[in-house]
Amino acid sequence: MALKNSPLSVLPLPTILRTLLSTTISSSPLLLPPSLKIMSMMAHSDAALLNPDRNPFLRHFLKKTFYSQFCAGENAAEVRRTVLGLKAIGFHGVIMGYAREVVLTEAQQKSLSAYALDGPEADECIRNEVEPWKQGNLETLRLAQPGGDFVALKFTGAGRQALYALQHRLAPPPPLAAAIDEICALARAKDVPLLFDAEQDAVQPGIDDWTTLYQRKYNRRTPGHALIYGTYQAYLKSTPATLGAHLEAAARENFTLGVKLVRGAYIGSDPRTIIHDTKAETDAAYDAIASSLIRRQWGSVLRQPEQKQKGAAAAESLDFPLVSVVLGSHNLASVRKAQTLRAGGESAPNTELAIAQLMGMADDVSCDLLAANRACVEEMKKKKKENSDGSEKKKKKNMVSFTEAAPAVTKAYKYIVWGSTKECMAYLLRRAQENKDAVSRTKSARDAMWVELKRRVKGALGFAA
Repeated sequence: MALKNSPLSVLPLPTILRTLLSTTISSSPLLLPPSLKIMSMMAHSDAALLNPDRNPFLRHFLKKTFYSQFCAGENAAEVRRTVLGLKAIGFHGVIMGYAREVVLTEAQQKSLSAYALDGPEADECIRNEVEPWKQGNLETLRLAQPGGDFVALKFTGAGRQALYALQHRLAPPPPLAAAIDEICALARAKDVPLLFDAEQDAVQPGIDDWTTLYQRKYNRRTPGHALIYGTYQAYLKSTPATLGAHLEAAARENFTLGVKLVRGAYIGSDPRTIIHDTKAETDAAYDAIASSLIRRQWGSVLRQPEQKQKGAAAAESLDFPLVSVVLGSHNLASVRKAQTLRAGGESAPNTELAIAQLMGMADDVSCDLLAANRACVEEMKKKKKENSDGSEKKKKKNMVSFTEAAPAVTKAYKYIVWGSTKECMAYLLRRAQENKDAVSRTKSARDAMWVELKRRVKGALGFAA
């Protein structure tokens, strides 16, 4: 179905210009290295001159450029304004995260020990790390809207207690467990699902343990609707086996598995041997896992775990459990494949599906998804109008075919973070580094924005756009 306008036509002009600025810098071998160095200094320095919260000139520059491009706001009013703007464009909702992170000194990192759990350091950890982390996540939940938004939660943001327990695959210490339960209770009361972020390999097995623990506890209430989601990174060779084991647990223990699937964000720090050898292998793994989840079918990559028992039990066929799925992807081909499965009726019934990109990144992918959704809606309206013509008998006959043929609209999301300019610096630095590691995608986004800007200029001058 031909679209009258470019998919990017829904973006405000300031967004187009900021994206051009950020992608031009990120794709320039001359501009990017000094930009990364300056951002790293601002993220890690305590000097007033380099602290955006204490330097009004620096704060003003960042707020008008990179902060506004990638971050939602410093307070509730700014965040709500950003969210309303995204939903006005056509996004179903947002995935919201609090940017503040616990930054440990080198000495604290080296001395990380069990004392953080019950020694003299425990009270300090609870007061200065766990409690602020809890309050930040509770405030984020209060900002989120029920029935549409998600909240992302990063366990290591809780500081030394979380780090030590995760590294040693221990259960959450009691003060941290109480904080997590308080966050989960508010999420359940508001019906705002929580996405537990994936992190570096050193703590990821512990995160998987905690995720499964809280999914068992909170994902039984409404079948097919997960409150707690785990994050799975397709670039890890172990992900199909890990996810398969979690799916098996969900099937046997009768809870809905919440799955957020991403390609992976720690290629610079995770051991290279645990990651797929090529990008093509990661892409293939991502698409195969996504297909299995959307269809709710075991496949060649995401396989039913082998039974440990011998004999007849080994041949037991395990039904694929109920799942709720969030696909985080900046890859246009992957997004279109998932959308085709959904629109083509290959998606399993009762499977919640959302597709998300980071705010300020991959807007060309996001807008392509939104344009396809608009086309779906128009097609549904057309069929409904056709079904409304003629006799009542014809209407009833056609309503069945309309229900069967109606294309599915895939819920589109943007991942946003909020916090002060200083609090968001570490996040901004990671986004800049991510653009550096994805030069071809960054150049593609830059070129798409240039084409859109030229189209608008031509239209304003009266030329054919």
